[in-house]
Order: sequence, then structure tokens, then C-alpha cells
Amino acid sequence: MAGGEDLKLLGMWASPYVLRVKLALSLKGLSYEYVEEDLVNKSELLLCSNPVHKAVPVLIHGGKPVCESSVILQYIDEAFAGGGPSLLPTDPYDRAVARFWAAYIDDKMLASRKASRGKTEERAEGMKQSLVMMETLEGALRDCGKGKPFFGGDSAGYVDVVLGGLLGWVRAHVDLEGVNFFDPDRTPLLAAWAERFWSLEAVEPVMPDVSRLVEFGKMLQARQAAAAAAGGGAGN
Repeated sequence: MAGGEDLKLLGMWASPYVLRVKLALSLKGLSYEYVEEDLVNKSELLLCSNPVHKAVPVLIHGGKPVCESSVILQYIDEAFAGGGPSLLPTDPYDRAVARFWAAYIDDKMLASRKASRGKTEERAEGMKQSLVMMETLEGALRDCGKGKPFFGGDSAGYVDVVLGGLLGWVRAHVDLEGVNFFDPDRTPLLAAWAERFWSLEAVEPVMPDVSRLVEFGKMLQARQAAAAAAGGGAGN
């Protein structure tokens, strides 16, 4: 595998953004050093590498840091153009379409994540937004894939990786919330795509343990409930 000592990824195991980068590196056949970050006590390397957001993922290539998952994916595709399949299409219009859908996923995911941390009504609205997003992506897969297995066509591409980063949490939500976002009855194309993508040789070893995500999610829910209870009991 290419890459080797020149590539280092700073991440956190449960982050869907970090998973995207792991997926891209694996699909491109690149080896790298992975450094798990404690986001409560962030390392000096992370703070120096991403002084603006102080967040993961950060890809360090030849000592130079690249931040933000979408930027990192495009960087990997350009910097290692000769290794593995291209993530972005060669046609400028098709590239623009792929970037549009990737941005759509990020925008909707961010909105639903914020809602999931809110009150019961806000969480319900966030769940509703997520279901609408999946129905929209069902149409995008039908149009972009043109009957082929992936958003990228015959092989997984940029949008597949961006959405694929969510798959672990999508499966965890079945246990956490009783909701399957990739319901075969509601979104049959996405449901089939999710199974197909997860089972790829370069993807399956990279995917997180869903049971571990469920336990982590329960811990976060308990922490949020405790914070809400403490806030509700506070006086003026």
C-alpha cells in the first residue's frame, strides 16, 4: 500500500467525519498511522494541526495538516491520483453534482444532529428531517447512479464515502431510537446500496463496531438527560 510514514490521521473512533477519511484512504489503498484523540483532553498535535476548529479529523501528509473531512477527501483524491479508483468524476459537471449531494448530506446531517441534542419536540423534528433527507437521497441515487451500484457509478465515489461515514450510526439508531433510516420499504435503493457498500472489501474492515456505537450513544443520551435535568432545576 502507498502512503506509509508520510500519512497520519488524527481521529476519534465514533466520528462519522473521521470514518469518511478512513474509508477514502482504504478505497485508495493508502496506508497511514492512526492516532486516536481524547476530545476532552486534546493533544498538542491536534491543537497545533487544527488551531481554528481544534477538531478531528486531521490528515497530516509530509508534516502538513489538512482539516475538514470534505476537504481531506478531495485532497486525498488529488494528491494520490495514481492510487486506487478516483473518488470524484473526471467530468466537471459530474464533479459539481457529486459535491452538491455531499454538501446536502452535510447540511442536513448537521441540522439533525443539533436537533437530536434538543428537547423531545426538537428531537422528533430532527428525526423527521433525517427521514426526508433519506427519501431525497433515494432519488439522488436513482438519478446519479443511473442504475449502477453506487452514487459514483460502477465503483464507490465521493458521495458514497460521505454518506458511508454515517452507516455505523444509521445501524446504531435502530437500537437507540427504533428507527431504520434505510428502510427497505421506504428507500429500497438506499437499503440495497448500504448493504453493498458495507460489504466492499476495502470498507468492511474499516467500519466501527455497531454495538460499541450503541453503548456510546446510550452514554451520550444519559449525559444529555442529566444536563437537561440540571438545567431545568436551576433558579434565576
